[in-house]
Amino acid sequence: MVKFIQKSCLLLAVLLLAACGTPTYHTRVIDTPSQPNLKPTQKPYEVNGQRYQPIPSANGFVDEGLASWYGKKFHGRKTSNGETYDMYAMTAAHKTLPMNVHLKVTNLNNGRSTVVRVNDRGPFVRSRIIDLSYSAAKELGVVGPGTAPVRIEALGYKEAGEGGQVARYRQPENYDLGSFMVQVGAFTIKENAYRLSAKLQKQYGSAVVVEALVDGRIFYRVRVGLYNSLAQANDALMKIEANGYPNSLIVAR
Repeated sequence: MVKFIQKSCLLLAVLLLAACGTPTYHTRVIDTPSQPNLKPTQKPYEVNGQRYQPIPSANGFVDEGLASWYGKKFHGRKTSNGETYDMYAMTAAHKTLPMNVHLKVTNLNNGRSTVVRVNDRGPFVRSRIIDLSYSAAKELGVVGPGTAPVRIEALGYKEAGEGGQVARYRQPENYDLGSFMVQVGAFTIKENAYRLSAKLQKQYGSAVVVEALVDGRIFYRVRVGLYNSLAQANDALMKIEANGYPNSLIVAR
């Protein structure tokens, strides 16, 4: 347990120094006791009150949006996966993709493409989807203008080629299989819990109240749905939060 907490604290410190982070960012990692085996870099986290939920798999991931880059100011600092940032390496920061996944990034303005490895979190600026290292940005022609519209495609984890063969990319393992629910609230007053449960059941078709004894007090936890993967639960979580329940969280059944 001590080791688990230490890793969480390390990730918190790293996020504070991450690619687009500065000491003015208010960051916290959200521990999930119901998922004790979740990697520290896969835990949900908040930056300035905005929640980010890392996705468990990059299979088929494609996105388009604005890319930016970061360089000398952050050179030598720790990245979110514990590495030392090297502005001359081909790396990038992404808010939710698994660490060490390789991405093909294409500058939609000039058609130039390159491959980068995710080793950091960010950028925490609205409308930007990826933060490139200096070398990656230079290769794509992003250094001069500072930003550019790009398309990113997940390739997988890189495997070294043998006997002069071209390196291949292995798709990430899908480790999110299981049984999950979305917890919308926890009450000490039973009637309040069942009132919310009835409301959610009309909205989502499934809602239950689960009793739990915590420090000698009974809590009535209201949970919605039943999902076969963390990805499905995360999709549901985003919709539930958007419907007025911002403090919801995913729990293992």
